[in-house]
Amino acid sequence: MTLSSQQLFLNAFDCKPNPRPPVWVMRQAGRYLPEYRELKKKYDFLTLAKTPDLAAEVTLQPLRRYPLDAAIIFSDILIIPEAMGQPYYFRDQGGIGMEYTLSSTKQIKALETNSIRERLNYLPEAMKLVAAEVKPEKALLGFGGSPWTLATYMLEGGSSKDFQKTKELYFNDPKAFAMLMEKLVEAISTLFKMQIEAGADAIQIFDSWAAVAPGANYEDCSLKWIKAIIERLPKDFPVIIYAKGMLHHLKALEATGATVISLDQSADLATVARQKSPSTCLQGNLDPLLMTLDPEVTVPVIDAMLEQSRSFDGYIFNLGHGITPNAKLETMEALVNRVTQWEK
Repeated sequence: MTLSSQQLFLNAFDCKPNPRPPVWVMRQAGRYLPEYRELKKKYDFLTLAKTPDLAAEVTLQPLRRYPLDAAIIFSDILIIPEAMGQPYYFRDQGGIGMEYTLSSTKQIKALETNSIRERLNYLPEAMKLVAAEVKPEKALLGFGGSPWTLATYMLEGGSSKDFQKTKELYFNDPKAFAMLMEKLVEAISTLFKMQIEAGADAIQIFDSWAAVAPGANYEDCSLKWIKAIIERLPKDFPVIIYAKGMLHHLKALEATGATVISLDQSADLATVARQKSPSTCLQGNLDPLLMTLDPEVTVPVIDAMLEQSRSFDGYIFNLGHGITPNAKLETMEALVNRVTQWEK
């Protein structure tokens, strides 16, 4: 029996045997695609993200080039703080800037959570457009940032090198920190429910700044709030957690209720596969740097990962982080073809 790409993808979440691992690529859209660069000549990033037909077009561009098994909606994790009343922008020198820095309990109290659906309606509208074109042959993923990762931007005023203000609030004012986390849980949960209603087959939570949390306090800083979000979603709905640099907290990550643990490139795939629960699916974890090299360099690494996966049930081939703007088209093509043509 030949499985559809969507069923292949969903079987992975259930740890069911698949003839091959499904494949999608984190941050599929990007400057490595000429057609994306053409759109960027006409529209800035936020216009692309907030205009449903443009966001749908950017989401679909990689699937028109490559036989990927899933599409991830084109968006940004910082639409949540913006919808709560704290807009953001891209700094001229690089990185993210927030329109203001959260620096008081009064400002945290003022953050809005009741208008998330109205303010972020453009995202499910884009997802509906994508779903109409790709389903049921392909799966559709939604995503968002974790409360901890979003809080770092909100409390630091944007991108940060030391995350001092975030840690100070956590240790010095636990009540204010908890208030912020509770508001973020509410807003993120609402966004995820909107994505599910619009046709998402799975949700990925990016805890991209997990590793800057105080190690002994990571569960309290971040994971308990991720668990609170998952508990608000439909029972057994597939959720992927990407917690960069935190696989030494594997059991705690699994305890959140997530279905899939996404590995960054620093992790040893075979080791984590031996340590994980039988009910947990793994995703990962090719180094994105290899996408900038020639296919003859990258393909042997892909083959080695696929051979490792022969003993896995519930495995999704992916990168260990987002695809970079200087990724080579021919290497991307070789990756997807290698995975989609491989069989156990």
